Amino acid sequence: MGGLWNELGKKLAERWVSLLVLPGALYLAVAFAARTLGRGHPLDIARIAREITTFAAGPEMTGLGGQIVLLVAVLLAAAAAGTVATAVGTLVERLVVADGWRTWPAPLAYLAGLRADRRRARWDAADRAYHERRKRAMAPDPADRPAPALLRAAARRRARIALERPERPTWSGDRVQAAALRLDRDHRLDLAVLWPYLEPVLPEALSARIAEARAALVRATTLAGWALLYAPLARWWWPAAPLALVLALAARHRVRSSVDSYARLLEVAARLHVPALAAQLGIDHTGPLTDDLGARLTHHLRTESPPPPESPDRAPDGRTRAVPAARSDG
Repeated sequence: MGGLWNELGKKLAERWVSLLVLPGALYLAVAFAARTLGRGHPLDIARIAREITTFAAGPEMTGLGGQIVLLVAVLLAAAAAGTVATAVGTLVERLVVADGWRTWPAPLAYLAGLRADRRRARWDAADRAYHERRKRAMAPDPADRPAPALLRAAARRRARIALERPERPTWSGDRVQAAALRLDRDHRLDLAVLWPYLEPVLPEALSARIAEARAALVRATTLAGWALLYAPLARWWWPAAPLALVLALAARHRVRSSVDSYARLLEVAARLHVPALAAQLGIDHTGPLTDDLGARLTHHLRTESPPPPESPDRAPDGRTRAVPAARSDG
């Protein structure tokens, strides 16, 4: 048992160092460079070296106690910066996935609605262009048909906006929503209702891949959090601006990639393993997933809304109670 706890402690320490301390230490180094160099000497490396040498030669740093205090302070500050970046990344994830964006506080909900409307208009235009080319591709005369590459290009332009007609203000949000829309359209399955019951019955390999895709999304949004933390340093030191921009672009690419993988795996899990869930729930079915099974399973798992509060003048069986007449004293 002691060996298990030691191994667990080592893994937690490794994750703490890799996820919080090392990125936080880099952030502290950039912040130190911004404070030391400022706008006047943005690339003066010798100035940083002189500052470090002067600080290291101070009396408080020559003793072991001062060095230990400095190391602990740096570790704590780095961990604090990493914690802040993780928290900011959580907010970024909520904005990127945009689940329930209509309930966001004003003016975020209004701005998100405008963006969703613009994305929907762009998608409608791209969809019309795709179907026009598809209609021309079925022309009787081969000379009137466009090249297949043009049809594929039109499909890619539409998919760059969203795979399905946009409902959310972001591509990533619509990518997750597309998996739910397809399952509802093809098999009358409500993914939000189904998933808590489906996840425990998935094979271990598929569950691990879904968990890894989810973890990749968290790492990507945390990287976006670091980009937002680096951006204010550009006010004092301009090299922080391109660093923040590079991190933001990398985070955007990684967020889209991880969201796409996550949504694909959700759809694969539902299409392949819903019959196994139905068998565990005692729902008779043989063969692949069908519309009838999807509708029955969704109805079986959906929680009904609570009944309205009972009126004081209505009996439990629905009949109206007799209301005593007011007594007259004269």
